[in-house]
Amino acid sequence: MILIKSYFPELTTRQVEQLEMLMPLYAEWNSKINLISRKDFENFYPHHVLHSLAIAKFIQFNNNATVIDIGTGGGFPGIPLAILFPEVNFILVDSITKKIKVVEAVISQLGLSNAKALNQRAEQVKDQVDYIISRATAPLPELVKWTNHLLIKGESGSQFNGWIVLKGGELEAEVAPFSESVKIKSIADYFKEPYFETKKLVYLAK
Repeated sequence: MILIKSYFPELTTRQVEQLEMLMPLYAEWNSKINLISRKDFENFYPHHVLHSLAIAKFIQFNNNATVIDIGTGGGFPGIPLAILFPEVNFILVDSITKKIKVVEAVISQLGLSNAKALNQRAEQVKDQVDYIISRATAPLPELVKWTNHLLIKGESGSQFNGWIVLKGGELEAEVAPFSESVKIKSIADYFKEPYFETKKLVYLAK
């Protein structure tokens, strides 16, 4: 948590409390459902929470904007971002029922009134949203195909409405269909830890 606070010194007391609750909550759930690799759990805050919050270094969402997290798994990046942006509406979507049950429980235990969980495939979702976020869920062309119907055109934050995706590895082929309009940011520009050297944020406007 010291690491999180060093990058986000403006956190309120309530936000710090909620972020501090995350690790024991996930430790309990992880003992029942393997959401996070046992080997990686000791890196919970840098590899999962801070990684999720890279999105907040790229964009500030307007109050009352709606953000959907596709393939949220155990709730990343959606839950850390819902803590950071309490006036923004978050919808966390996953097709795997047991994962969404964990997300629902964590939302409830944290008292996150601005977040809800949906047990659906992306193609089935009916909500209209301003931004789509995701962490290594699918190649960008597939994600766009599944979710294009959800996005409202506009500017509901410091970037135009669109897709904001956390990725790793080589991305040239994946982003080629959108080469004229895609932006790729190195997360190492935001966070100095070696883990982030290969991590990227990919942004595509609607």
